[in-house]
Amino acid sequence: MDNHGKRPRAETAAVDLKSGGCEPQQEGMPLPETLILNEIFPKLNLESLCSLACVCRTLTSMVSRALSTIAFLDFSAFSPNGDILGHIGSRIRGMTSLTIDCLRLDDSSVINMLGENIQELNLLKCASLSFDVISSIGGRCPDLRILVLELAEGISPEIFGEKLADILKRFNSLEHLTIKVRRTIVDADDLGFIDPILPKTLKCLKLEPVSEQDSFQFIQEIRDEKRIPRNLVNPSGPDFKLQCLALVLDVISDRLVASITSSFPLLVDLNLEDRPCMEPILPHDLTNRGLQFLCSCEYLTCLSIIRSKVVPFKRINDLGILLLSESCGGLESVRLGGFSTVTDAGFSSLLNSCKNLKKFEVRHAPLLSDLAFHEINGPLVELKLVSCNLITSEAVAELSSSSTLEVLDTNGCRSIADPCLDYISFLRTLTSLNLGGADITDRGLRILGEGDLPIVSLRLRGCTRVTDRGIIFLLCIGNRVKRTLSLLDVGHMPGISDRGIQAIASSAESLTELCMRYCFHVTDTSIKILASRRCDGPNMLQRLDVCQCIRLTAGIVEFLKKKPLFRGLRWLGVGRTSLSNRTDDFGMICRMRPWLTVCFGGCEVGCHDGWQFHSM
Repeated sequence: MDNHGKRPRAETAAVDLKSGGCEPQQEGMPLPETLILNEIFPKLNLESLCSLACVCRTLTSMVSRALSTIAFLDFSAFSPNGDILGHIGSRIRGMTSLTIDCLRLDDSSVINMLGENIQELNLLKCASLSFDVISSIGGRCPDLRILVLELAEGISPEIFGEKLADILKRFNSLEHLTIKVRRTIVDADDLGFIDPILPKTLKCLKLEPVSEQDSFQFIQEIRDEKRIPRNLVNPSGPDFKLQCLALVLDVISDRLVASITSSFPLLVDLNLEDRPCMEPILPHDLTNRGLQFLCSCEYLTCLSIIRSKVVPFKRINDLGILLLSESCGGLESVRLGGFSTVTDAGFSSLLNSCKNLKKFEVRHAPLLSDLAFHEINGPLVELKLVSCNLITSEAVAELSSSSTLEVLDTNGCRSIADPCLDYISFLRTLTSLNLGGADITDRGLRILGEGDLPIVSLRLRGCTRVTDRGIIFLLCIGNRVKRTLSLLDVGHMPGISDRGIQAIASSAESLTELCMRYCFHVTDTSIKILASRRCDGPNMLQRLDVCQCIRLTAGIVEFLKKKPLFRGLRWLGVGRTSLSNRTDDFGMICRMRPWLTVCFGGCEVGCHDGWQFHSM
């Protein structure tokens, strides 16, 4: 959602789109038409434009003209149904970028939106679409530059491979290809459709999941296909343009990294993630030797190597990280996960050697401590330390004078306590803070509120010592945070009750997303308070998660049946509550509110993970 001024009510937009229009009143326009079309309309999103069409006949005409020239259409914030997509598609014909959440759509709804002007196509959550949609892309979008397909488990690799190979042959300018198949386990049969015949224009390739064996053969065949001797690779040659590669594998190995670095000398961004079911055996694992192959990537600025905490990297130690930091000093973004034998010496070498490092993330590193952050002076913008048990508040103390830090994530670092919030209160640029599982109290939130920070996103999930008083301190004392806070997560916090939710509803002026899953003391009173919250435009509550709020009753269904209430709601999670068996009632509500998606499966907000198991 944009933040440019106040917006008309989104519920009006839904009515307009479903009925094909409303009865606008004839009124004079106080502003020049050129100013509205050229300055105001470009700053509004699709919902706001459709709402304005209902104001008066003059605006109806102007909105129709604006829609006919719109270039970017993004339906990723909610799951539209076929009616909404059809009404909008009939008005917009010249768009070049199209992003759709396909969870509630059939083939025809999506195919009708495709056109020859589209250069960027992102089809997300394709749980119910068939291969006919994939076949249609090649014929209807010949000038496609970016293609993203997010598919569900159960796809046939052989059939999909044939369809994909067919459409890829039709593209002469494809630069970015992303294919994600949501599966719980990565095995050797996943994405077996990989074909070395890719457009020579391709600069970015992302595949999930794929086996190490298939990836290695695939890259080898690409190199052989180019018919360039392996010892005479020309970095400026027209056939070696790949700059970004992202793979989710069963295992990362030395030979795979060696093949990648020798085949793609222009690589700028490398993202490798694996999910082994058991500890890999040599030679099918990543070691210090494998990291050394990255030293030849002179253009590399973004590096991500992630492994789960269940089966960590055991063959990489400080030596491998030290050699990497010496040769890759140009890195601007580093993400490392599962490096269980790397100590402060290895991690600090990256922090001190990469002078332009802006993003640094470490996950599941049991030997990482506060010492790694001693006297760091880099221009860090994002710092994420996830499930690092030795990290305490003193690590943040080293960053308290930063004038660049915008994102701080210490989720799962259980030694983070109230003193950390004293240091955080000095970070005047901080907009996103995740303190999940921290040992903070109400006093700490009071300190945070007094810090006058422009926090937009705050996650407190699992901070079990925080109660309603802490939330009240944060929002009532913090004059700035109550104006800027848009996303708040108070899930898994037994000290939160209706009193805390009332403080959130009345004080958080810009709140659009609230997660209170597993808050066992929250009752229907909280829902009534949230439903009656009086906010307009971008400040309306759009996403609400009440999963496992066991004291909620079926009575809250009535709040959703009354249209003036919850008029901005786009996503509602009711999994594992007494509401889970009220599917008929919610079906009627979703017909009344075509912009609303109700999740019964217990997914996290937005169903970004778990949508593939939905029955809708």
